[in-house]
Amino acid sequence: MSEENLNRFYSKLDDEESDINYKHNMSKQKGNSWSNYAVRILVSTASHPLEYAKVLIQIGYEPIAPRPTTTLFGKPALKLPNIFEYVRYIKSVDGFMGCYRGFVPKVCGNLASAFASQKVIEHMESGKEDDEELGEVDEDKKTELFLKSVKKDLVTRAAAIVVSHPFHVVTIRIMAEFVGGESTYSGVSAAVVQIYKESGVKGFFSGLVPRILGDVFSLLLASALAYVFNSYIFEDKELQMYTSATMSFIASAVTYPFQVVSNCMAVSGTSLAAGSPPNMPYYNSWLDCWSDLSRRNQLKRGSSLLIRYYVGPQLIIGGRAIPSDRSYDSLK
Repeated sequence: MSEENLNRFYSKLDDEESDINYKHNMSKQKGNSWSNYAVRILVSTASHPLEYAKVLIQIGYEPIAPRPTTTLFGKPALKLPNIFEYVRYIKSVDGFMGCYRGFVPKVCGNLASAFASQKVIEHMESGKEDDEELGEVDEDKKTELFLKSVKKDLVTRAAAIVVSHPFHVVTIRIMAEFVGGESTYSGVSAAVVQIYKESGVKGFFSGLVPRILGDVFSLLLASALAYVFNSYIFEDKELQMYTSATMSFIASAVTYPFQVVSNCMAVSGTSLAAGSPPNMPYYNSWLDCWSDLSRRNQLKRGSSLLIRYYVGPQLIIGGRAIPSDRSYDSLK
C-alpha cells in the first residue's frame, strides 16, 4: 500500500474514532440528562404539597384568617399562616392524599418538558460540540460563545414551556378545585374534556404568554449577570462556580410576578369558584390581571413562604391591626 493510501486510511480511522467518541459522549450526556430528570421528579414528589399550597396562595386563596402581630420594628401587622400551616390545613380538609392534588398532570408536564428539551438540544447540537471554555478564549470568541449558549437555552426553554403548558393548566385547575370543593376536573382526562368544552384549544394555553415572558426575562437577566461577574469581577474559578446559581435566584425573584399572573390566568374566567368573583375578578387579558394585582399589591404573593403578612385593607385600633376585609369579620 502506498504512503498516500496509508495516510488516507489512518485519516479515515481518526475520523471514525472521533465520531465514535462524539456519539459516546452524546449518549452519556443523554443518560445523565434523564437521570437528572429522574432526581427532579423524586424531589418534586416530596415537595408537591408545598408547591400545591403555594399555587393556592398565588391565586389568592387564604382560608385562614390573619393573626394580629408586630413586625421586627414593632409595627402592628397581620400575620398569615406559613406554608407548613397551610399544608396542614389542606390535610385537615382532604387528608394526606389530598395534598397531592394535581400531581399526575404535573409529572406528565415535567416529562413532556424533558422530552421537548432533549429533542431541541439534539437538533441544535447536530454538529460536534465545541469544547472550548469561556475562560480559555479571547474576548470576541467568549462573547460569541456566550450568545450562542443563551440562544440555545432560550429556544430550549420556550419549546419545553409550550409543549408542557397544557399539563400545567390542568394541574393548576385541579389544584384550584380545592377552593370551591368542585370535582369538575377530577382526573386528567376529565380535566381535558372540561377545558376543551369551556374554552376550546386556546384554554389549554391560558397564561402561556406571561409564563414564557417570565422565563425568558429570567434567563436573560441571570445569564447576563453571570457573564458580567465571571468576566469582569470574579477571577477565582471557585467563586465563578456559584455565580450562575446566585444570579438565577436573583432573576427568579425579580420575575416572580409573571408566575403569579400566569397561574391566575390559568383559572380566571372558568367555572371554578377560584376563578370567579368574589375570589377572583374576570380578567380580559394577562395585562389586565397584572394591573389589578399591582394595584392591590398582590404581585408578590406566595414569594415568602415562612413569614407572610396580610397586605390587604386593615385598620389599626388600640395598637392592634384589624383587617377591614369582610372575609375576616370573625377576627374583629
